[in-house]
Amino acid sequence: QVQLVESGGGLVQTGGSLRLSCAASGRTFSAYAMGWFRQAPGKEREFVAAIGWSGGSTYYADSVKGRFTVSRDNTKNTLYLQMNSLKPEDTAVYYCAADTKYYGSRPLEYGYWGQGTQVTVSS
Repeated sequence: QVQLVESGGGLVQTGGSLRLSCAASGRTFSAYAMGWFRQAPGKEREFVAAIGWSGGSTYYADSVKGRFTVSRDNTKNTLYLQMNSLKPEDTAVYYCAADTKYYGSRPLEYGYWGQGTQVTVSS
């Protein structure tokens, strides 16, 4: 099993940047494909980005493509999400997720989740 802890959220103005981190502990980090998801109040959890086991493959939601960058450091057991040009509609709780077999955008396919970190973008 793997335990996931997100950090780096906060309050930022429109156009600003934040870098989220997701620290993993437990089983070997490189055994997991990783994803970032977000959930705004009253809305369903939605896919943001995913990265493959070695970090060589990435996948983004259209809404964040060109603004967000997902990366991982398997030597530090950490997943990152660099968020630039933030918009008020990016406001949500951001979650990282992991799975040993699945790499993609469907949240129900991920077996492990962090507790989330709040991102608020003010207009």
